[in-house]
Amino acid sequence: MTTKLLRLLLAFSVLATAALRAQVVAQSDVVVAEVSGRNLTANDLQQKENGKLLQARYQYYMAQRKALENLIDDQLLANAAQAQSLTVDQLLEKEVYKQVKDPTEEQLQVTYEVIDTKESYEAVRPQVLEHIREGRRDKAKAAYIDGLRKQANITVLLMPPETSVDIAGSDVRGPRDAEVMVVEFADYECPYCEKVNPYMQQLRKEYGDKVAIVFKDFPLPMHHKAQKAAEAARCAGEQGKFWQYHDVLFNSGGALGVPQLKEHARVLKLDGERFDQCLDNGEMAAVVKKDLEEGKSLGLTGTPSFFVNGHFFSGAVDYGLVKQMVEQQLALNAKSGSKPLVSKR
Repeated sequence: MTTKLLRLLLAFSVLATAALRAQVVAQSDVVVAEVSGRNLTANDLQQKENGKLLQARYQYYMAQRKALENLIDDQLLANAAQAQSLTVDQLLEKEVYKQVKDPTEEQLQVTYEVIDTKESYEAVRPQVLEHIREGRRDKAKAAYIDGLRKQANITVLLMPPETSVDIAGSDVRGPRDAEVMVVEFADYECPYCEKVNPYMQQLRKEYGDKVAIVFKDFPLPMHHKAQKAAEAARCAGEQGKFWQYHDVLFNSGGALGVPQLKEHARVLKLDGERFDQCLDNGEMAAVVKKDLEEGKSLGLTGTPSFFVNGHFFSGAVDYGLVKQMVEQQLALNAKSGSKPLVSKR
């Protein structure tokens, strides 16, 4: 894919995003139903069912993304074939399939032994051979495409759905006017949240003040220590050490019982008496609940869940995916001067 084409695609993505936002605004007053003489508009639907609609749009995005990855693979194969004046089938036969060896007779027999069948080995041998052969060809093809991907310059412009997220009163690591605002809904007892916490720190190291991290509490009901841990971090925040305490929790190895939460405060040299009173009296319970209710209104069901300039994604993530989302937003900002879709009231 040429640099010129990539620039055209990026420009198209910027225009498409702006057009979509304009369309949403324009259609917000469109009547979608009438109930006993009262009109219900698209805006009513969006406000009432935002969470359900966001999740539905995200599932559609995931299907789109999967199809796009397949399309990218097909284009890479087509480019490689064209470079050698071959068809894709000829390329695969020459570069991939010729290297694939058939299984030995012993391997075929071992595979036959684990198959739930009453047929004889001789009767099913051809099917077993073809099954193993196809599996090896598929693996070899995937490895070949992976090599093509590493050599290619690929920019994915398709982005997840977006919505407005309120960060008023939230703790922010970085400037509130950063080009990219990463909002994370997380649970201190969630092992996946613990895993991604270093990614959030790495973003700040790599991008500096271009990126800011916002943390929102979303303690899950099956994690019985998460609620108090969230309150404890907010109590530490009252003494100006939210992020230090937040990092201690994610590095505590699950030491989240109330006595341990109080010990963490002492290690950070907080006012112990003030901290204990805050935690024991549940002074931050309402603050945590506010985040939790916002997450529920967005349709969130698990952690961690992220909004990068309002663009939603969740589930198992690695640093590469988070970085890709940030890079997309920086590129779009450079083209359009767009701002994070968050409320800073």
